[in-house]
Amino acid sequence: MSRVRAPELPQNYPWLNTGQPISLQSLKGRVVILDFWTYCCINCLHVLPELKFLEQKYPDSLTVIGVHSAKFENEKEVENIRQAILRYDVEHPVLVDSGSRVWRQYAVRAWPTFKIIDPEGYVVGSFSGEGKRDALDEIIGKLIEEYQNKSTINFREVSLILEKEKQPLTTPLAFPGKVLADSLTNQLFVADSGHHRIVVSTLEGEVLHIIGTGKAGLIDGSFDEAQFSAPQGMTFDAKNQVLYVADTKNHALRKIDFPTRQVETIAGTGEQSRKISPDTGVAKETKLNSPWDVEKVGDRLFIAMAGSHQIWLLELDSGIIGIYAGNGGEACVNGSLKESAFAQPSGISTDGNELFIADSEVSSVRAVGINEHPKVRTVCGSGGLFGFGDKDGQGEEVLLQHCLGIEYTQNYVWVADTYNHKIKRVEYHAGLCRNMLGDGTAGHQDGQGINSRFSEPSGLSAIAQHLFIADTNNHLIRRIELDTLEVTTLEFPGLCPPDVCLPSNIESD
Repeated sequence: MSRVRAPELPQNYPWLNTGQPISLQSLKGRVVILDFWTYCCINCLHVLPELKFLEQKYPDSLTVIGVHSAKFENEKEVENIRQAILRYDVEHPVLVDSGSRVWRQYAVRAWPTFKIIDPEGYVVGSFSGEGKRDALDEIIGKLIEEYQNKSTINFREVSLILEKEKQPLTTPLAFPGKVLADSLTNQLFVADSGHHRIVVSTLEGEVLHIIGTGKAGLIDGSFDEAQFSAPQGMTFDAKNQVLYVADTKNHALRKIDFPTRQVETIAGTGEQSRKISPDTGVAKETKLNSPWDVEKVGDRLFIAMAGSHQIWLLELDSGIIGIYAGNGGEACVNGSLKESAFAQPSGISTDGNELFIADSEVSSVRAVGINEHPKVRTVCGSGGLFGFGDKDGQGEEVLLQHCLGIEYTQNYVWVADTYNHKIKRVEYHAGLCRNMLGDGTAGHQDGQGINSRFSEPSGLSAIAQHLFIADTNNHLIRRIELDTLEVTTLEFPGLCPPDVCLPSNIESD
C-alpha cells in the first residue's frame, strides 16, 4: 500500500462528541478512519452501523472520526449537525468541516468516503460508498498485526464525551419523522422515530396506544412486545383497522392490526438490499432498502424506497413486491416508469390519479401516474442534485431544500420544505409553489402563517380543516387551522420516554 502523510485536522473548527479537538498526532499508534459524510445522505446513514461494528470490534486500537462536509446550507449549522448525531446515535467524534476544507485536503469526491490512516500517520487506503465493512475490517486487522509486531501499536480506549451525555433527550417524543391523521376514527398516528415506537392518540392528543418497547429491534407480536427501528411513514386502512408502517432502519414494512393488537412483518427480511433488482419477488423474502414512506391505494401499497431511489409497489392480495418506478440512478429524470429516476424519495401522497413524491436529494416535488398510461413528471423544483435554495414561483424556478414530507388535500399539495424550516403549498397542475408557514429560521414558535417557526419538519397529514406536522428537531407535533393558518403545538398528556413509562402503562380499547 502506498503511503501519503495525512494532513492534520484543524483544531479551531467545531468538534462534537468529544470534550476537546482531536489531533492525528495524539492518535499515533492507533488506526484511524476518517468518515466523510453529510447527514442528509442515505448512503452515509447506511454506513453508520458498519462503522459502529468496527468500533466495537477494535475499541482499543481504532478511532473513527466523522468529518461532516455539508451538502446543503442547512447542514452547515453546528446545532443541526448536533441534532443529527443525536438522531442517528453517532458515538464517535465529529469534526464540522467548515467550508469543506478537510474534504479538499483529502481529495474527497463523494459521500461517504473513508480514508484509512495507519498508526504512523500515513493515509494507506480509501473507499467510497456503502458495503465496505469487510474491506475496512481486513485492512484494520492487517495494520494492527503489522504494528503489533513492531511493538508500536497503542492499545488503549479513547475516552469521549458524547453529545447524548451532554444533552440527554428527555422529551415525550424523539425526532418524530412522520404523522398520520384519520378523521373516521378520530386518531392520530405518530412515528416516534427516535424512540422506535408508534404512538396513537386522539386528534386532541389523548394517548390511546403505545406500540413497541422503545428499543430498536425487529420483533413481531403484541403491542408491548413488538420492536421497530426508526419507523417513518404510515398509511391507515380504516375499514379493516390496519396501520401499515415503513420500518426504515429494519428495511421492512410492518402491519399493525388493531382488532388483534398484533404487529406483523409483511415485507423485507430485516437486511438491507444493495441491488436495484429483482424487479419482483415474494414480499417477505425480498430485501428492501430504507423504505421511508407508504401510501395505500385500493389493494396496492406504494412505497418511497429512499435507499434505492425508487418507488416500489406491494400487491397486498398476492404478497408480491417490486419496483414500480425508477431505474435506481440518483437523479431527476421524467418520462416512462422504467426510464424515470428519483433521488432519495422520502414522502408520498396521492389524489387517486398520481402519487406526489417529496424527492429530497433533488429538492423537488415529483408526480407519478398510477392509472392508465402512467408517466413521471416534475411538479416543481430545479430537479438538480445541487439545485436547492428557498424561492417561491412556478415549475423549475422554484427552489426547495431537502423536502421530506408531502400531503395532498383540498386540491393542493403541501410540502414540508425540511431544511428551509417551512411548509409550502403547491398548485400541482400549474406547479405554482408558495410559502405558507414558517419564517425560515429554525425554532419553536406558534403563531399565524409565516410568523411561526419549525425545526426540520419532516411529515405532514391533513384532515378536514387541519394540517398536522411532525416537527422533527423540536420533538413535537404541530397543528394548523387551514382556514386561518394558525399554528399551535399539540400536547400529549401522560406521554413519556420509553425508559420512563412502559407500553403497558397506557391501555385503551
